[in-house]
Amino acid sequence: MLDSILSSPRVTVLEQALSASSLRQKVISNNISNVNTPGYKKSEVLFEDMLQSVMNDDKMPMLQTNARHLPLQQVSIPTPRVNVIGDTSIRTDGNNVDIDVEMANLAKNSIYYNAVVQQLSSYFSGIKSAIKEGR
Repeated sequence: MLDSILSSPRVTVLEQALSASSLRQKVISNNISNVNTPGYKKSEVLFEDMLQSVMNDDKMPMLQTNARHLPLQQVSIPTPRVNVIGDTSIRTDGNNVDIDVEMANLAKNSIYYNAVVQQLSSYFSGIKSAIKEGR
């Protein structure tokens, strides 16, 4: 019972979103630190588009609450991955990092991380409230 609560599809998606946000923070920091490195190509983290494509397939995993229910098709939640953008260059030295874009991405990622943490907190607060019978 506890395992089905802690490994629900909602928690799994939010867990992967936190992982993506953490990886994105590292990638953006690496891009910023290499802004003056000749020939450096920036990287990005891919997660949200892959998750959206899984969600659009109408095959999101559901929770089977009773053994007599019809079996559910299991769909794996995508894991974040890093993509190197090597086909562009904004400077003559071959570097394609734009510091303004990276700083904006850093702020956007911070907001995204906080939103995901808030969703996880809300989920577990609801479980806590149910355990305490609303008290």
